Amino acid sequence: MLKRVPRNLIILAVASLFGLGAAWLAARYLEERATEIELRQQGQMGHAVVAKTDLAVGTPLTRDLVAVREVPVEWLHSSAITPEQFERAAGAVLAQPARGGEPLVWSQLEERRPATLSAQLAPGRRATTIPVDETSSLSGLLRPGDRIDLLATVQRDHHHLTLPLLQGVRVLATGSRTRPGEDDGAGDLLGGSFGTLTLDLSEEEATRLVAARALARLTAVLRHPRDTRTAPLQRTDALALLGLAPPAREAGVPVIYGGIENPALVPTPSPLTRPTPRAEPAHDPD
Repeated sequence: MLKRVPRNLIILAVASLFGLGAAWLAARYLEERATEIELRQQGQMGHAVVAKTDLAVGTPLTRDLVAVREVPVEWLHSSAITPEQFERAAGAVLAQPARGGEPLVWSQLEERRPATLSAQLAPGRRATTIPVDETSSLSGLLRPGDRIDLLATVQRDHHHLTLPLLQGVRVLATGSRTRPGEDDGAGDLLGGSFGTLTLDLSEEEATRLVAARALARLTAVLRHPRDTRTAPLQRTDALALLGLAPPAREAGVPVIYGGIENPALVPTPSPLTRPTPRAEPAHDPD
């Protein structure tokens, strides 16, 4: 005859089963929750530029001093410097110290000042400024970085002569603007007008330009930035350019009056218009 199982053992066994089931369910829930959090964070990671070591105030930022670190987006400062922005920050000086491993932010950098005009010149080059009016400045449409030719028009012996003075020179500044972006905003309200051009010239070109300013009227001619052709420097009469030059005289022979050559030229007589020589009167023989 089978023995009767004590009731206490049955209750204990059932409780153990419920406990094991609850523990398994709790572990499963925690595992799923952790996986969910991990997957969610994996899609919201960002990259920031951090200092490799502690950096003191006044240290210029270089690639050797920084690294890229993956940081959760929710922990990333809104003004943190990203790897894509580092080129803009390279060379800037720290206005505040930076701790190693922490993301760098823009407020830690000193205000970057634009490069001076002299810094844009290569060794041996000279910046020369000339006054211009609305016509010679292409109605204010020139921009820093454009390439132009300069034509000089002078008056000599009651004739206006035009010749290329400089070719393919780079415009450094229009008025006080040294960058194309500076023409936006207030510059547009003024129609982009300016009264001077600053050009990037060699020493010889600068000397030639200064000398030409006192003698000639200068006109800027815009050219394509990749057009590097140069025309031979030759003098051209303005009347010839307009097709108003007087016709060339026909070749002739000088006329002599009393042993003195007349400067006026007369056309060479045609054989058909040459006068017939007069017949000499016949002499009666004695």
